[in-house]
This record gives sequence, structure tokens and C-alpha cells, in this order.
Amino acid sequence: MENWINSNGKLDDFVLSSRIRFARNIEKIPFPHKLNIEKAKQVIKLVEDAFYTSSHVGEKFTTNYLDDKDMISKQVFLERHLISKNLIDNSNKSAFILNSDETISIMINEEDHIRVQCITAGLNLEEAYDLSDKIDNLLEEKLDYAFDEKLGYITSCPTNIGTGLRASVMIHLPAISLSNKINGIINAVSQVGMTVRGLYGEGSKAVGDIYQISNQITLGLSEEEIVGNLEAVVRQIMNEEIFLRQDLMKKYKDEIEDRIYRALGILKSAVLLNSNECLKLLSDVRLGVEMGIIKDVDKVTLNNLLVNTQPASIQQICRKKLSSKESELSRAKLVKERLVQVTTQ
Repeated sequence: MENWINSNGKLDDFVLSSRIRFARNIEKIPFPHKLNIEKAKQVIKLVEDAFYTSSHVGEKFTTNYLDDKDMISKQVFLERHLISKNLIDNSNKSAFILNSDETISIMINEEDHIRVQCITAGLNLEEAYDLSDKIDNLLEEKLDYAFDEKLGYITSCPTNIGTGLRASVMIHLPAISLSNKINGIINAVSQVGMTVRGLYGEGSKAVGDIYQISNQITLGLSEEEIVGNLEAVVRQIMNEEIFLRQDLMKKYKDEIEDRIYRALGILKSAVLLNSNECLKLLSDVRLGVEMGIIKDVDKVTLNNLLVNTQPASIQQICRKKLSSKESELSRAKLVKERLVQVTTQ
């Protein structure tokens, strides 16, 4: 699979990433929120032993124990979409296994004992599903999962029971946002068992016109049906976004181009940039790149800036804790340097 941050993808593909996540629990062991630290660490050891002793594990993986990490490091993992906020909240008894490409993350002691996650670039749910399913099967060979013949996989939250499968895509929808159609999209997808959330999933706000679309229903459908239904919904939304982009360019070509070039100009010259403003401006530049209006900025640059300008990531890059103003100064400097570099090559 391809790391989504380092992917250039096709110009007309505005899906940043596809992600599959399986929720699993080990039979006869209480859910993580009921475990003390000693028992939780035994669960970590069980999952590690089951995974690392598998003869099918062919690439380099590392276990990250969150009780050994400082808060900035943990938040950086979150900003890179490798772990969840719930895993951070359980830092004293949680860990995750990560591959070198940062496409596979096995979270241990989140809401459930195991969350197998595979994330890849573009609209590629099937590849992410195939790999997640393979890892899930490897673990199930050595661990007794909590499973009911009628209900399926038993999870700590009833909304995950059944397949335990959450499929999601991260997608850039500036035309739908500009046209004030996003609420209609949210209502429409909810009617077919899907949900639309912000950049970091549940509980997060949609900033920079980037949304996560995922299934809500995990019971009563097969895993293949869940993945197929989500892909069909995403393709419909993509078609609507394409239509609206074309419509906006017909009616407001000068205004759209002005908005895009102004955003690029501000990002290349600003002295101070807060996180939300930066995301909004990067969204306008991304629209210009996706539509072929801006030709000397690539998606890899934009993806890296999307992540590296986040609050924790900018502090990690600067290797120190920053005040609010220091963060804005450092963010503006980073963006300026990177965009000036790519536009003068």
C-alpha cells in the first residue's frame, strides 16, 4: 500500500486516503476501560506475541508504548492519522504496532483490545480491506476473539458490533462547501447508513474542506457490502463535486482563480499563520492543483504541509514547546520555505 502523505496521486482524484479498521476483543478478558494497568499490559503482550510470531509478517514493524511517549509525540501520531484520541486517553495502558511505511497500525487497548487499521492513498478501499482482513485473520489464528453466532464480533460500543468494520475515506470537497451543499450531503448519506465527519473523524470539525465519510452500520451487512456501499456513495459525492467545480468555473472563473492565487500568495508571504487559516488556504491551493490551475505545486507538498502544520507536528519539527505566537511564526516560515522551494524548481 502507498502512504497517503507521500502520494502524488492523479490530479483529478481528490480522495486523500482510504482506511479500513477492524474492532476486535479477546474472549473472557474485560474491555480495556475495565482493565487495570497490569492486566492491560498482559493484553499488549498477548497481541504482540500473536502478531510477531506469525510466519506471514514480512516487513518491519515496531511497537510504540504510549506510556513511554510525551504528549507532543502522541499528538503527532494522531495528526498523521495513525492512532485515535481514545488510544491517547488510555496512554497508561495502551500501545500500537506500526509498520515502517505507516500504512498499518494495530492499536491495542483503545475502546477495544484490538483495532487493526490499514490506510492507503486515494480511493482504494478494496486494497486496504484485503490487507486489514489478512492481518485480522493472522491474529485470529492465535487469539480467541469474542464472537457470537448471532451478533458477530463483540465490541465495547454497540455501534461496532457485528463485523466490527469501519471503512472511511478522507476527501477534499471545496466546491460542495462553497456551494453550501455539504449539509445536504450529510443528510443524504445518513439515510443510507453513512456519516460525514471532520478531518480527524468523530468529534472533529471540518476545516479546510476536508471531510471523512464512513459507514455507521456494522451489523446486518457483510464486510464486502459495507466496503462496496461506501465506495458507491463516495463516487456519487465525487461526481457531485466535479459537477459543482465545473459549474463554478463557468459562472465565476475569475473569482475562483483569484481566490486560488491569493491563497498561494498569502501562504508564500505570510509572517503569521494560525492552524485553521493555514488549512483553509491550503484547501484553496489544493483546489488549484486538482483543477490544473496551479502547475508547480504537487500533492505530496500539500499533504506534508497539511500534516506538518498541525499544532503538535510543528512543535516536533521545531524540537521545542512553542507559544501560540511562536507556532504561528514557525508555521508561516515552514509553509513559505516549502512553497517557495517547489515553485522555483
